[in-house]
Amino acid sequence: MAKSRIQFICQNCGSVHQRWAGKCDACGEWNTLVEEGTSGGIGSGPASTRNARKGRAVVLTSLSGDIEDAPRIVSGIGELDRATGGGFVRGSALLVGGDPGIGKSTLLTQAAAALAAKGHRIVYVSGEEAVAQIRLRAQRLGVADTPVELAAETNVEDILATIADGKRPDLVILDSIQTLWTDMTDSAPGTVTQVRAAAQAMIRYAKSTGAAIVLVGHVTKEGQIAGPRVVEHMVDAVLYFEGEGGHHYRILRTVKNRFGPTDEIGVFEMSDKGLREVANPSELFLGERHAKSPGAAVFAGMEGTRPVLVEIQALVAPSTLGTPRRAVVGWDGARLSMILAVLEAHCGVRFGTHDVYLNVAGGYRISEPAADLAVAAALVSSLTGLALPADCVYFGEISLSGAVRPVAHAQQRLKEAEKLGFGRAVLPLGSEELAGGNGVGGIGAGAFQPTELADLVARIAGSRRSRADEQE
Repeated sequence: MAKSRIQFICQNCGSVHQRWAGKCDACGEWNTLVEEGTSGGIGSGPASTRNARKGRAVVLTSLSGDIEDAPRIVSGIGELDRATGGGFVRGSALLVGGDPGIGKSTLLTQAAAALAAKGHRIVYVSGEEAVAQIRLRAQRLGVADTPVELAAETNVEDILATIADGKRPDLVILDSIQTLWTDMTDSAPGTVTQVRAAAQAMIRYAKSTGAAIVLVGHVTKEGQIAGPRVVEHMVDAVLYFEGEGGHHYRILRTVKNRFGPTDEIGVFEMSDKGLREVANPSELFLGERHAKSPGAAVFAGMEGTRPVLVEIQALVAPSTLGTPRRAVVGWDGARLSMILAVLEAHCGVRFGTHDVYLNVAGGYRISEPAADLAVAAALVSSLTGLALPADCVYFGEISLSGAVRPVAHAQQRLKEAEKLGFGRAVLPLGSEELAGGNGVGGIGAGAFQPTELADLVARIAGSRRSRADEQE
């Protein structure tokens, strides 16, 4: 009998090494190589070339042909259905990640109960909690009477044998993928080999039977789903459950979806009765605004297909330090430095002797460059001490030359602003949706559309002169 070889697998990227080293040559991470056998999983070769079967020819087809919409299971939880693109797709695999205690199990328990109440067969398998713990959560959420089938098991073969008994389940929830292990590999649960093999087995079951699979994944301290990134490529959709500890809302963000739009979000509010849907997140993120406070600008952003209004707060204060502070919460710090440089170089606004603090209200995070104009307006407002108009929204991208560049979905941003009572807008010139001056509710037609950032700075500074003239 041939002696099994020992190889070392990186737990961060999954690369195979013939000998142990302190640092992985592929990803550069330290202390991630773990000794694993080659009997199965990553690094294992074919068992025997004598038993290899000859391949069969498959039928090739063309790109043209009939297209059918993916069959979906609608949960009835509007924000969850929005994030998934309209519901769970039959035969698909969904990966949900998030920080510990963020509410992943709570959300999936509510979704399982809602689907089971509609007559679907739902199987909830937990590898981290006992059945009694799940029942306690169900009682707290008020869904203990729904016919959800529970199990506490970590062996993949036992799970597959259990769910294959009886009617095919419509949805199988596995909490979590890092706790599962399969007999096909000798590695410990949670290692790259086990996570990949367990995910492959469950995805194979989903594709062959048409049952939807939801995998819960742990996240690392950097916020990424733990384990090999190959699992994210194997599944059909990846959702991240986000939220700040000091805030009561949660965001379900789509980063991959083969059956719907990416960068979609669903907003929930955490309470003692579980997660409650937030149908209008703009009102939540705006919160209690002080209309006469300088340094506050309302940004009309987009998250997937949903417009979201959020308040951007800036504080510019004199500094006694040789190197002034630059603190950012909810936005990219490098982009703030770029906006400050453009304001100094092209607009003559000096921040070299001031500390700059920038915050996105409500703990929300902004990633799109359309927030440049709102950030610049908030910075100039705080520096000059002039409050911006309370009924005005801002959006637009700023280039390094100081030009204000158009952004997409201007029409949808203005519709959301009009719905919340805003009457004015500052947006780039040349937005394609506003061609011909066809504004929405008068907001677009009467909007201020600067071509250069200096025009906006001059308009804000000019409000001081107009106020002085009114007082005289």
